[in-house]
Amino acid sequence: MSEVYEGYERQYCELSDNLSRKCNSTSLLPDGVEKNAKVNEIKSGLDDCDVLIRKMDLEARSLQPN
Repeated sequence: MSEVYEGYERQYCELSDNLSRKCNSTSLLPDGVEKNAKVNEIKSGLDDCDVLIRKMDLEARSLQPN
């Protein structure tokens, strides 16, 4: 794969790990403002993951088949 693709993949893995930790810690919070804020952060992170996946897809499609 290209360096660009690998960069997107690294970013995705880091973001995914971070979101996993946030999900685990958020599930322990009582319902309320703080939990809602964490859930919104997670939703935003999922949107970022979606963008990275689309970029990886475009990059993979642009590569010459080997």
